[in-house]
Amino acid sequence: MAMQTHKETRCSSPAVSYGKVLFELGIPEKSVKKTQEILEAVPQLAELFMNPTVALKKKQAVIDRVFPEDMRSFLKTACRNHRMDLMDEIFAAYDRCRDEQEKVLNAVLTCTVAPGEEQKKGMENFLCRKYGVRKVRMEIRYDAGLLGGFILRAGSDEYDWSMKGRLDRLAQELSS
Repeated sequence: MAMQTHKETRCSSPAVSYGKVLFELGIPEKSVKKTQEILEAVPQLAELFMNPTVALKKKQAVIDRVFPEDMRSFLKTACRNHRMDLMDEIFAAYDRCRDEQEKVLNAVLTCTVAPGEEQKKGMENFLCRKYGVRKVRMEIRYDAGLLGGFILRAGSDEYDWSMKGRLDRLAQELSS
């Protein structure tokens, strides 16, 4: 079975740094999630926090009234350092840190037909062994353009067992 693997690189950013700090602070996950839900549900808050004409004291007062107590200091620091526009990325970095600690791997399976339970378990077992994780969180996406088979993305690897991928590789070999 032919397989193609692609590697990607990640660069460090302020959002990644803030996400790591948020994780290392040991704030309960429910408080982090509650904060994320509030920011998603009330987009006007992000506008307020990013508005340079609103005084920092007013922004901090809003943080004190709206958010879980154990998140306030972090949010005030992010606000003071003009990082509130990065909150989605910060939460994503926090989630990656949490998954890493809990040895959870996020994977995406793109297929034309959903795999059977045994097939899915086989993929999860393969990924657990390969990446040394305890659990795999697999998102399933559908793409009829694959013509059959599947593409499995995990970590920075991509395993292309799709009919389209095989045909593309065959065409590339024939044209070489």
